[in-house]
Amino acid sequence: MLLNIFSPEGLVSLFTLIFLEIILGIDNIIFIAIICSYLPKKDQQRSRTIGLMLAMVFRILLLLGISYLVRMVSPLFHIGDFGVSGRDLILFAGGVFLVYKSVLELYHKLASVEEGKAHKERKLTVSSAILQITLIDIIFSFDSILTAVGLSRDLPVMITAVVFSMFVMLFFAPYVSDFIAKYPTMKILALTFLVAIGMLLVIESLHLEFDKNHIYFGMLFSFIVETLNIRLRKMNRL
Repeated sequence: MLLNIFSPEGLVSLFTLIFLEIILGIDNIIFIAIICSYLPKKDQQRSRTIGLMLAMVFRILLLLGISYLVRMVSPLFHIGDFGVSGRDLILFAGGVFLVYKSVLELYHKLASVEEGKAHKERKLTVSSAILQITLIDIIFSFDSILTAVGLSRDLPVMITAVVFSMFVMLFFAPYVSDFIAKYPTMKILALTFLVAIGMLLVIESLHLEFDKNHIYFGMLFSFIVETLNIRLRKMNRL
């Protein structure tokens, strides 16, 4: 079965899955970057690594229990005609948590600037940061893993794609963290993006249709505009 990875079909599935896993991990990277910004510099890499490694182990366990994962899509109970599955409950709770966490961070960020205390950012403990990184990655894992299951039934291919995408996230997270820390307005933009993603998770848990591409396109456009604003501010200071 391992040889399937090296067959033409296996390689196509592998690279397609890796690409999709990385795309689906963008919001995860942004959340990790924001959480780690509240840690001392010396603890950031350790927290990212431990949090993502724990999440990777969870994703692999999910893949190994594919039959259990499929059952999570089946309704556990009904509210009228609406069937509520385990996946729906996790997505709803995760979406609410993400919205709450992001709005809270926005409030503290704006309040600190208004009070002239921007230099006194709140700090997290390493254990708290690892816990939050692991929890939010577990929530994001369900879409990621269900995508993998939908594209390939070859377990080695799926596990390889998940492991590779995790290392890509681990590699890029420090650069995203440094970028957001350097430009405070980008942090505001990132937090509003996470609010939108949290709302999408809630919408998805309610079985409502909404094209995520609209959110991603809007955020990409906002990112380009803010990048131009940063460039303009630099030119004005020269």
